[in-house]
Amino acid sequence: MTRTTTEYWLALKLVTRLSIKQKCFLAESIGLKALFLLPKETLETMALTPKQIAQITNPDWCLIKGIIKKTQAIGGQLLCYGDSDYPEQLKEIYDPPLVLFTLGEQALLTQTQVAIVGSRSATHAALSFTKTLAQDLAMQHIIITSGLALGVDGAAHQGAFIDEQAKTIAVIATGLDKIYPYRHKALANQIVQQHGLIITEFLPNTPAKAGHFPRRNRLISALSLGVVVVEAELKSGSLITARCALEQNKDVFAVPGSVYNPMSKGCHWLIKQGAKLIENCADIMEELDLSFLRPDCNNQQNIEKSSTQDLFIDPLLASVDYEATAIEMIAARSNLAIDIVLTQLTILELKGLITAVPGGYLRLK
Repeated sequence: MTRTTTEYWLALKLVTRLSIKQKCFLAESIGLKALFLLPKETLETMALTPKQIAQITNPDWCLIKGIIKKTQAIGGQLLCYGDSDYPEQLKEIYDPPLVLFTLGEQALLTQTQVAIVGSRSATHAALSFTKTLAQDLAMQHIIITSGLALGVDGAAHQGAFIDEQAKTIAVIATGLDKIYPYRHKALANQIVQQHGLIITEFLPNTPAKAGHFPRRNRLISALSLGVVVVEAELKSGSLITARCALEQNKDVFAVPGSVYNPMSKGCHWLIKQGAKLIENCADIMEELDLSFLRPDCNNQQNIEKSSTQDLFIDPLLASVDYEATAIEMIAARSNLAIDIVLTQLTILELKGLITAVPGGYLRLK
């Protein structure tokens, strides 16, 4: 029976306890199909275990066909290391996935991408900033890549929905049919419906496991020109993504925050280590030397100018911090009565300059 190239790549992927690096070497030095035709005696000279030799000489073709059928049943595709449209930037990393499972517009993988990652427990201000940054980058026809997690990742994907031309890629740590977290199932569907892309290197039916997320993170950084960390604790998956980016010679950007905010400590540490401090889309475009920068990328800068003018128009705004500020504190700082403060805060909220949060209000812009 004639086997497809995809079947052979899956067979190689399923060989256990053999590194991706070794698998790539075997496929490139011997030839993918030729490898599976080698006699057992030849394979025994290659420092392979008996189980690995058995998996090469007698692959489970029924299992392999089942994997392909399950992927196709949900509308997915398989993209293999040897395919002509396999992303070159993935081939440059130490352990490129031999097979990618994709759902959506696969062609996005070869387009210009910037990754945005951060805390699952991000502050309101961080989520607002993330959405604005993603919108501004998307307006430059930059693909927003992230990990579909709660918090910053979700805000990054949502920010990319600014118009029909804007696109986003979600790299997940499960099978295509096991979206995690489940509450982002609707977001995953929206990404596909709006001609975005979901990708994974994990087989169908693979659930979320702690060890899968660092592997996902290396793909997020590998696909992108640079990684933006919006908020992160010192021990977090976002810093793992940043470390992967550095190992792959990619740019790392960090958004500064309050010194009192534990979610900002990871970003401040990255800045101390040499990450580029960024405040808006233009900072990223300039650092990456992207010549197609358009004036609308300065949307965030224009917002900041507007906010500065608002400080003079409405002094009460200056009394609200970029983190939860109690109403009593706002009243004390502004020397205004509580009833006046409450009225003015409502006006500022309607303008989109502040938002009500547990414990008071915080400034958005």
